[in-house]
Amino acid sequence: MPRQTPTVTAFRSVSGLVGKGIHRAAKISIRNPIEMVVAVLLLASFGYFTLYNVARTSDIFSGTTTRLYPATVYASSHQDEFSLIDNDENVKNALKIHLKQITVSDAEHGVLNPNTLSHILRFQQTIENNIYVPQDTANTKFSYRNGLCYKPGNTCFVQSPLALWENDQDVLSNDKNILHTVRDHAAIIDHSTVTLSYAVNATGSMRHELAKQWAHKVENLPPADLVSQANQNEGENLFAWLFIITRNVVFRLKELIDMADNVDIMVILAGYVMMIITFVSLFINMRRMGSRYTLATAVTVNGLFSFILAVLTVYALGVQPSPVVLAEAIPFLVVTIGFERPYKLTKRVLEYSKEAPLTRQDVRETILRAVDSVALPIARDCVIEIIVLTLGAKSTIAGLREFCFLSAILLAYDAVLLFTWYTSVLALKLELTRIREISGSATSSNQKATKPSNMSFIRRTVVKALSDDQTSTPRDQQKSDAPFIGRLKLLMIVAFVAVHIFEFCTAFQSGPQVDVTQPSVALVLSNLLNQHRASPQAKLPLVVEVFPPLLFHVPSPNKSLMPESITRPFEALSEIYAVYIQHPVISQWLAIGLIVSLFLNTYLFNVAKQSKQAEVPVKKTLPPPPPPSQIIKKPVVAPRTDIVRSVDECLALVKTPEALNDEEIISLVQNGKMAPYALEKVLGDLQRAVSVRRALISRASYTQTLENSLLPLENYHYDKVLGACCENVIGYMPIPLGVAGPMNIDGIDTHIPMATTEGCLVASTARGCKAINAGGGATTIVTADAMTRGPCLSFPSIVRAGECKRWIEQEGNAIMTEAFNSTSRFARLRKLKVALAGRLVYVRFSTTTGDAMGMNMISKGCEKALSVLSEYFEDMQIISLSGNYCTDKKPAAINWIEGRGKSVVAEAVIPGSVVEKVLKTTVAALVELNINKNLIGSAMAGSVGGFNAHAANILTAIYLAAGQDPAQNVESSNCMTLMTAVNDGKDLHISCTMPSIEVGTVGGGTTLPPQQAILDMLGVRGPHPTSPGDNARRLARIICASVMAGELSLCAALAAGHLVKAHMAHNRATAAPGSCIKS
Repeated sequence: MPRQTPTVTAFRSVSGLVGKGIHRAAKISIRNPIEMVVAVLLLASFGYFTLYNVARTSDIFSGTTTRLYPATVYASSHQDEFSLIDNDENVKNALKIHLKQITVSDAEHGVLNPNTLSHILRFQQTIENNIYVPQDTANTKFSYRNGLCYKPGNTCFVQSPLALWENDQDVLSNDKNILHTVRDHAAIIDHSTVTLSYAVNATGSMRHELAKQWAHKVENLPPADLVSQANQNEGENLFAWLFIITRNVVFRLKELIDMADNVDIMVILAGYVMMIITFVSLFINMRRMGSRYTLATAVTVNGLFSFILAVLTVYALGVQPSPVVLAEAIPFLVVTIGFERPYKLTKRVLEYSKEAPLTRQDVRETILRAVDSVALPIARDCVIEIIVLTLGAKSTIAGLREFCFLSAILLAYDAVLLFTWYTSVLALKLELTRIREISGSATSSNQKATKPSNMSFIRRTVVKALSDDQTSTPRDQQKSDAPFIGRLKLLMIVAFVAVHIFEFCTAFQSGPQVDVTQPSVALVLSNLLNQHRASPQAKLPLVVEVFPPLLFHVPSPNKSLMPESITRPFEALSEIYAVYIQHPVISQWLAIGLIVSLFLNTYLFNVAKQSKQAEVPVKKTLPPPPPPSQIIKKPVVAPRTDIVRSVDECLALVKTPEALNDEEIISLVQNGKMAPYALEKVLGDLQRAVSVRRALISRASYTQTLENSLLPLENYHYDKVLGACCENVIGYMPIPLGVAGPMNIDGIDTHIPMATTEGCLVASTARGCKAINAGGGATTIVTADAMTRGPCLSFPSIVRAGECKRWIEQEGNAIMTEAFNSTSRFARLRKLKVALAGRLVYVRFSTTTGDAMGMNMISKGCEKALSVLSEYFEDMQIISLSGNYCTDKKPAAINWIEGRGKSVVAEAVIPGSVVEKVLKTTVAALVELNINKNLIGSAMAGSVGGFNAHAANILTAIYLAAGQDPAQNVESSNCMTLMTAVNDGKDLHISCTMPSIEVGTVGGGTTLPPQQAILDMLGVRGPHPTSPGDNARRLARIICASVMAGELSLCAALAAGHLVKAHMAHNRATAAPGSCIKS
């Protein structure tokens, strides 16, 4: 018997934990939607302002000069000049220097002005002596002169034109002819700029980091005598700031386009076009589902918040993706990742919300069901994509590395916000829609959402290509397309990473580097190399990384870009903000006001919701509209009249059945021009098809009473029945539905739904529930879970039949198991039992089938396994896929012995006092009756699996209520009821052993809305979100415990002699004439 590997078990346990975590997060968000929305908005706002301050110092906003990248030069111990290298990673045992240059300009007076030179000298002394790093160390700090600089001898290396005046203010002040002083030094100073050069020792990781910190602090010095270009916009008014940002972005993009290749431009342009199409398709898809702008905007905002938090996180972790990389790569991320996840969740929520009138639903439960159904697939896809992007983050290409790291974090945030923030938005939207519908102001938005699309072919193609599925796509096609589109998007991410790893294009390559041949740079490098050759460290190779100059300028008076009459009001508002909003006391009161407003709005929302809920029972509601499949708009070709036209005239109008009246359709069927079984397909109106068929059957019958009988017809979900549950439908049969309990089953109070026409059955079971609850409730266990199918095979001789049996039981077991398991995600073969009858071989497949009852699933797997078996035994003949060795819907000892479906045992202990007061009998009497009746009496009758009082009664009633197959009550009712006296004979121990309960919570009758409502009440509707099969097993536990309650009550009635009296009193009421359905 194959066993699960530890890897599979671990994967399922992790999946279970993830599913429970998502369920918990969604549940909290749905219960507190306003609080969740506000919390995320506040978090995103803080992230936005933090990034805003970071962006102000970014070079993409700081100016229009083309961005330069550092250049690295190298000189070995015997070279007389530097040579340019790509990087210094392969250089070992070298002295590494960072050459930092600072260029100062004065646009108004020129740098040869005495005041300007004086400012520059003070600035030079400040950055050399008063800029300390690191910031987080209180004891040890370094300045350029104290620990950071490169010292070829005993002094720091500094190249400054101010050395012409000995770096002294007095000497500079006494120089009356500055032009004459600098005449012979044009290489280091001219009329427009002054360049200061500093060599920072960056040998080792610690010094490298200190050098970066020092340069960063210098670049971001607050404005004083000189202003850094990074801070040049400080103090600008709002309009000036926006104008400068716009101007710089436009110029920067123009420069990037000028430097890029044509291929790069086309790739980036295509990415942006596809990104725009993706956003357009999002709004189109959401609009087709019934939301004009709200949900599409919420999805976009969800992505924006994820991006803000992801960028903030990577900056906090020390990774700084450049704006150029973000501008190039974001379109590809939007296209490849897309909005598949929120679209899938939204569609599932709206589908569930339409299963019943929204006024009768619990919105929170509806959304939780939708979240549970999509949580694991979405989480799985996110994990796979994050793994791929994490591998891309291992790339040595700088831009790609930062982008993949950012994208992985972005995906994680997107998934978290999807099941928290966006789920809260969905909850708010459904609650508000529900309130509007209760108030009578609901519109026909659902019908609008299901109208056929009038989009052109090209538009439909684009929308379909950029989304996972459409509301107009058939269900089977959705299921087949979704995995393909998921794999396609994953392939696009992998290709995107691979393209840049193997450098097929240059989107992430660096721009122009510092020109080390410029006279000002070349002179500094030559002096640096000469001093190094004369130093004690001359034997070491020298690596110098030349950084682009940091730009400073002498500030000039601000010139406003707007008239003062316009800017003054905004400046006044800014002053009010500075005085009041930032005031320590006032800001606290504003925060308190915000919190009070939040709680007040939440309270009013809940009050409105509760008041509308209270109005629902009082308000007279209209019957629910028919399902969408019954609403078919048909063009009117001819008026409907009571005149029956000839068959030939009617036959000409058969493609427009709305032009025919019912009598004409009946005439066509009676004359063989229309098949009675195809009425639904031909007419399009399911309820009308049922009505016409009923008339046909009635007129062809002996009594001719059916057409006008009390058998109900209207307001039924025939779309759920068609092709799934029944054929040749003529109506539906209402059965009274009662409820027993609640009964404590495994610690959960559970009501027992029972559809029956037998009086006293529900009341008797309820009495058994009461007695069991008084003893602490029922305990159940599932001992086995395996649906079976037993095909019959024929061989030419018993020798070949025996060889087949041996092969299946030995080396063929694994082969057939693999073939069987390949047919389904849920069906797993657990056991093969082989038996011979002459030349016939019977193979009993025992299989788990998830939450389905599983007959179709296991039949498909058996066909596949038998096809593999026939490859080894070519002379084998398949007599029947079901050889009655299963055994299905027939009494059989093999089901009683081996089990079929769910094998369940239930027990309870009932105190003796409860037996006497509630059951009106004694423990001894019950034990004696059970032995003599259920055990000895059944043995005398030769019973197989019938060692009980009436297990089939309770089981079948629950089967009918919960959408199970009633015919399977034959084997499912196998039950042995045992009763013994415990605790010195004072108390009663009762147990029911049921080895073959065949149930499922998906497929078959469980697709019908009334039966789904019962499964919802039991908490087992549909597939279990994290552990397939748990819902079906829970239903089997409930059935076994309910049978035990019925057994206890009936045996007690027999022991006390109350059975006949009870039935005479409660099962002989005179039936009133007429239908049981009131109009």
